[in-house]
Amino acid sequence: MTSDQIKEVSLKHFAQNGYEGASLAHIAEDVGIKKQSIYTHFKGKDELFLQICKDSFGNELTSVINFIGRNKAQPTNDFLFNFLLHCIERYEKLDSTKFMIRTSFYPPIHLNEHVMIFVNEYLDKLEELFLPIIERAITKGEICSTIGGHRATTAFMGVLDGIFVEMIYGGPERLQKRLDASWYVFWRGISND
Repeated sequence: MTSDQIKEVSLKHFAQNGYEGASLAHIAEDVGIKKQSIYTHFKGKDELFLQICKDSFGNELTSVINFIGRNKAQPTNDFLFNFLLHCIERYEKLDSTKFMIRTSFYPPIHLNEHVMIFVNEYLDKLEELFLPIIERAITKGEICSTIGGHRATTAFMGVLDGIFVEMIYGGPERLQKRLDASWYVFWRGISND
């Protein structure tokens, strides 16, 4: 019995039911241990939840870094659009991504301050990673230079935020509609085409 097994099962519970809907008793039952055994590894539900937050946001950041490494040679419009698709695919397939996005929008009230540290660090790091890509696209003439790298990067983050909202609140049709429209307007607004 390891803390990793507890975290793996807990992640599924938190991703599906949120903090309030996840029960340590149910988590222990799914792991095959008594509830008290969880306290050998974690002080309580809050510590377990925050550790899963740390792991999930870290995993998502690693995924972004890997995506950039694999795809940086693509034209910028393909690269940015494919990143949005990458985020959608991860949300559809991975509990870790579902947990991260759900927690970003619905943090437990008493842990809000702690969760927002993870959320803001993640978003700030994304902007830091995407800024040089967008600035390079400006230098190459793919993006209008009068817009500026910071403004274009912030606008892209707004598109990503809209996609995250539809992942949670909309269904596949609403998500596709939001993706198509926001991407079209975003790219037309910043490109030199």
